[in-house]
Amino acid sequence: MLFVLFALWLVFNGKVTLELVLFGIVLSIAVYLFCWKFLEYSPKKELLALRLLPQGIGYFFVLVWEVIKANCGTISLIVSPKYEVEPLLVTFRTPLKTDLARTVLANSITLTPGTITVELTDEEFKVHCLDKEMAEGIENSVFVQLLMKMEQTAGM
Repeated sequence: MLFVLFALWLVFNGKVTLELVLFGIVLSIAVYLFCWKFLEYSPKKELLALRLLPQGIGYFFVLVWEVIKANCGTISLIVSPKYEVEPLLVTFRTPLKTDLARTVLANSITLTPGTITVELTDEEFKVHCLDKEMAEGIENSVFVQLLMKMEQTAGM
């Protein structure tokens, strides 16, 4: 993180002089120490984040793909004159252990068109689905599986 802060300092300044480099080093160290002391940051957490980065990137692409699929499904549901929409409120429990993973799951569900997370309490989710077909398999979705793998990698 220290090197990233310093590199950002140089990029944002747009030029490299001795004064800017020295001031950037001092400022980067000060921000790094501030984060370490007051934001509960540590090099151990940084290594964990680097280890989870490939899975996080993969999760992002899966999320984008699921959003595209849900968009197509929602559009066909809305446009189709034959189909009658049957909204449903689903409650399910998840095996995810960390608050971060549960929050990412809740946000992923909400980002996916046709579903919205209404409530999240401990391990229980309450999700409103535009149609009952959208609720099928939501408790064991690809999001849950990927987040469980990420928790296992993190050792949680």
